[in-house]
Amino acid sequence: MTETPEAPEVSAEIVVPAGTATIPVVDVRRGMFGGSGSGDTSGYGQLVRVIEFPAPTQRPYGGWFDEAADEMGLALAEDGLSFDQAVEAVVIDRGEITFHVRGEHLLAFVRRLRDEPALRFEMCLGVSGVHYPHQTGRELHAVWHFLSVTHTRRARVEVSMPEEHPHVPSIVSVYPADDWHERETFDMFGIVFDDHPGLTRILMPDDWVGHPQRKDYPLGGIPVEYKGATIPPPDQRRSYT
Repeated sequence: MTETPEAPEVSAEIVVPAGTATIPVVDVRRGMFGGSGSGDTSGYGQLVRVIEFPAPTQRPYGGWFDEAADEMGLALAEDGLSFDQAVEAVVIDRGEITFHVRGEHLLAFVRRLRDEPALRFEMCLGVSGVHYPHQTGRELHAVWHFLSVTHTRRARVEVSMPEEHPHVPSIVSVYPADDWHERETFDMFGIVFDDHPGLTRILMPDDWVGHPQRKDYPLGGIPVEYKGATIPPPDQRRSYT
């Protein structure tokens, strides 16, 4: 039997223009689904894919994005902040804008996002968690989605944090409807939203160990329990037919 040769090594580096913030590679995956040790003989084990973030975008951004960034810069200046102090990078990708915001300035940023007449993002559509275990020091990300009804625009705000200190300010004081969304992200990813009015689990039992949507959470081989009731294996469940 012929052995499958090893896949070539791939550099996990992104080259961006000098002076540009670098958003690093998320992962380097080998094989069709990123698995290993399966004894693959199909040839798909030769596939190598570099999973990376879109590079930070340089001005001009185009469209209404420049106007929004300028207005945000002027608004933050009234709080004693510069745009570059609050924002790590701006990414324009697939016709959408993402502000990578530093966590300590998140509340000031979203308050201006809501209140400035030229911005007027009245609605927060919720927060999602993302886990990038290979992105050292930035493994966990919280991503908020905003809608301006006034200007018919959408924007995204993203904050990264390390697994060792997964804290980010809650924005419930600015967008009250984000309450349960932050609880779900805490439940599934373990991101702690500081100053949330009642940060408890919302899907899993209060005594559940771990956060099921993290990439390092076990996929199987563990008993499934809910409030003391155990779910039996499929072949031992009662049949109703």
